[in-house]
Amino acid sequence: MLVRLFAILAAAPLLCLPAGCEQRDSLDRILSRGELVVVSRNSPTTYYVDKSGPTGFEYALAGLLARNLGVELKMESAFSLGAIFERLERGEADLAAAGLSLTGQRQAAFPHAPPYYSLKPLVVYVAGTFRPRGPQDLEGMSIVALDGSSHIEALEALQQGGYPDLGWDAVPGADTMALLERVDGGEAAVAIIDSNEFAVQQSLFPRLKVAFELGAEQDMVWYLAPGTDNTRLQARIADFLARLRETGTLERLREEHFGHTQGASRISAHTFTRNMRRKLPDFRPLIQQVAGEHALDWHLLAAIAYQESHWNPRAESPTGVRGMMMLTLPTAQEMGVENRLDPLESLRGGARYLKNIHRRLPDDIYEPDRTWLALAAYNIGMGHLEDARVITDRQGGDPHLWRDVMERLPLLEDPAYYRTVRYGYARGNEAVTYVQNIRHYYSILQWQEIPENKPLPPLQTARFIPEVIRASRLSAL
Repeated sequence: MLVRLFAILAAAPLLCLPAGCEQRDSLDRILSRGELVVVSRNSPTTYYVDKSGPTGFEYALAGLLARNLGVELKMESAFSLGAIFERLERGEADLAAAGLSLTGQRQAAFPHAPPYYSLKPLVVYVAGTFRPRGPQDLEGMSIVALDGSSHIEALEALQQGGYPDLGWDAVPGADTMALLERVDGGEAAVAIIDSNEFAVQQSLFPRLKVAFELGAEQDMVWYLAPGTDNTRLQARIADFLARLRETGTLERLREEHFGHTQGASRISAHTFTRNMRRKLPDFRPLIQQVAGEHALDWHLLAAIAYQESHWNPRAESPTGVRGMMMLTLPTAQEMGVENRLDPLESLRGGARYLKNIHRRLPDDIYEPDRTWLALAAYNIGMGHLEDARVITDRQGGDPHLWRDVMERLPLLEDPAYYRTVRYGYARGNEAVTYVQNIRHYYSILQWQEIPENKPLPPLQTARFIPEVIRASRLSAL
């Protein structure tokens, strides 16, 4: 459907001559309205709703643009890739921010902003099954790709360029998770998915691996509404993105939303997802209760408990830490925990200890970095965290940002550095792994609830009205 739309737009005659009408400036329209309307899609890499409200990389980036323009952000969901472009074409949105790659067909029909990221199209399969090595191996295989995506364009080009037996199933919708579910469940042999999407969602499907890259790296862009003068808006967005790059804000935003996916092993992800299904249901009510008592996100508390003990209330280490939250005896006594093997007491003690550290951090450290730095201190101690922040400051980094402190924590194992700070040697690498693992598990727990929070598509009115009419007639009898 999206291909037909592009063809119609490219071939459509002008509705009026230049002397008879003028295109309205899109930037003026946004500023006069006081609102930037952005259409996106519901996925972990773009825009979704959790218990705290709207979130996601594209939501955050679009929010910064709205702030830059001095207007409010109105973020809306489309339920297919085709619907995203239809909304733009009808003038119902100012831009589409949905992790969309730049293709020839799209570029011919829609204006776009400068690239702000890059991605690679990947062929994904189940580990242990036949691995295709190139397009020639895809012939005869069951392939799934999102309907209206650039991947459908790529498959069509391959089919016409020497692989006539290539076939695929164009899956409706806008969420690539549906593709991975089909491959993981054996309904399809391979899926075509972008590299950024797979990096984030592989944790939910640890059996899936990359077979090969289907084509060259592509630019990711925002598309703008056609039929208006976008010259000034394009220039404003170009300047906005350039400044985000120069200040490091764009990279920090990526790290905030995707940095935790780096270094996560398939084995640990598989173990986590298995435990999430088998063990977490037994402890979820308890974790939610304690999180509510201490004003914590239960997903975060659950992620910490998993990192500490794999949700084992009787866990014990050779160093003497015990229980669900693996508390030391002095910490347990300080937090009023009498029985470390009691999961309720352990969770309460760990939550209380984390909140205590969180409060003690300097007031000018803001979220989400405040939480990640508090977790590092939970693992390594406040003194060693402060040492890492001192080293960060000495080296020109920002001691208020987790990303910068994370790079320096391993230096606490190097005598050239730990001898220059107050508290000396510490296992800095372990602290980094600790925090990044928790961020990783935290995100998985949030993302697996996305289908529950996903807005429902609009009702098919044409099919619904006859039922209403019939019901009203029956009630009149």
